[in-house]
Amino acid sequence: MKSPKQHVIEKKIVKMLSGKALEAAKILIYDHEIQYLQDYANTVSIKRLHYNDHGPVHMRKVALNSILLADLLHQAGVKLSLEEEEIGSFEDSKVAVLIASFLHDIGMTVGRENHEQSGMLLVSPIAERILKYLYPDNLKKRVILRSLITEGIMGHMGTQRIHSLEAGTVLVADGCDMEQGRARIPMMLNTESKVGDIHKYSSSAVEKVEISAGDKKPVKITVHMKESVGFFQVEEVLSPKINSSPIKNYIELYAGVDGEKLKRYL
Repeated sequence: MKSPKQHVIEKKIVKMLSGKALEAAKILIYDHEIQYLQDYANTVSIKRLHYNDHGPVHMRKVALNSILLADLLHQAGVKLSLEEEEIGSFEDSKVAVLIASFLHDIGMTVGRENHEQSGMLLVSPIAERILKYLYPDNLKKRVILRSLITEGIMGHMGTQRIHSLEAGTVLVADGCDMEQGRARIPMMLNTESKVGDIHKYSSSAVEKVEISAGDKKPVKITVHMKESVGFFQVEEVLSPKINSSPIKNYIELYAGVDGEKLKRYL
């Protein structure tokens, strides 16, 4: 059964989309196989590995972030890679970004190590099924988007170099999901201190990550936190992902404790 938070995010995603991207979103949201995979990814991540949320809420949140980032770039006149290279439209790019971000952590069903690679083994037939429905008579488009989806999933950890703006959008969108909700579940399950707790406590200090139009660049990311330990998340998780992303030059990054002056990183 889906959580209320899943339903809230799904409504936001649907409201932001139209055309083929909307069709793709409806398939992703209502597909039982995808839901089971996302649920199991969370079981493995939280209960077995004692890690944070990598399930349906997280993947939906990253999808929402990806769409927002892509729209802000588009509204500022930035052409994503498919459009710039004249091999696809902005709508095609949104389809690829949406599928990649919505399914990027499916590999957590196998384990944390190399979950990008194991994820692609599981995602590939699902992505092909969706693309065949959306582009039944366009094999070329399916081939291109399948590769773009693969790049988005393989590159979402920032450990593999990526080149398209679409994949760069997925990478940054994933880094932006570090609000306190992601740490709350594992902290409730296990309160004993152990190696790695800094990730839980620093993400718990992050109250909100705001993605909006920038002042001088297309995108502004502002991280609001209640304690300075949240800077760990910005400097060790989000910043490295932005620095590895092809959309870095289009981003302004700010962070700060509520009531204090924001620190500008980019």
